[in-house]
Amino acid sequence: MGPSVSITIWSSLDGGSVVSRGMAGSSVKKGVKKALGHAFLRVMGWRPEGAPPEDPRYVLIAAPHTTNWDLPLTLAFSFVYDVPIRWMGKHTLFEGLGGKVLERLGGVPVVRTERKNMVDQMVELFEENDSLVLAVPTEGTRSRVEFWKSGFYHIARGADVPIVLGFLDYSRRRGGFGPPVRPSGDVPGDMDRIRAFYADKVGKFPEKFGPVRLRQEAAEERAAAADREGH
Repeated sequence: MGPSVSITIWSSLDGGSVVSRGMAGSSVKKGVKKALGHAFLRVMGWRPEGAPPEDPRYVLIAAPHTTNWDLPLTLAFSFVYDVPIRWMGKHTLFEGLGGKVLERLGGVPVVRTERKNMVDQMVELFEENDSLVLAVPTEGTRSRVEFWKSGFYHIARGADVPIVLGFLDYSRRRGGFGPPVRPSGDVPGDMDRIRAFYADKVGKFPEKFGPVRLRQEAAEERAAAADREGH
């Protein structure tokens, strides 16, 4: 992200004080967004929980993901916490004038039919930015799936950034941040920590929230079982 542009006015009337209109405008904008976020959460009956990480770059898991309401709630929490997130969404969400608004809110349209290595692209994006929060819907859909998509893990490991466990718990109407997990390469061990955190988090439609598990884990378990049988 590039540096913000500010207009500086020198005034001889107050001994040469400097007033940055850009900084003031940015402060006002943040204040308005925070107020809007609080208002939306108050109307919806939600409260923030947990403190955002100090690290300026991380992959943010957004789970459970079972409804379209997850997006406005996540954006409201980002306003309240003053965490500008970038998030990937299906390209059809960005069609028309509404799509322009979503892009200004941090959205990155993804055309799923195109054969591109999204992991490498996102790693490059981290390398190009000193401050970046990339929210990844690990399930990839609002429907129940038996495995999480592993992109969040490989992006974080490739960019050498932590995975921060963001959550929306509809059972308590709480949302916010859990602990960071820095991927070590021990996929089952890292996923055990992630599973433990999300064990008591409930989506709006609980039946749509499947196991917190990567396909790679199942493949490794089958390989290990086959190896034991071979001996």
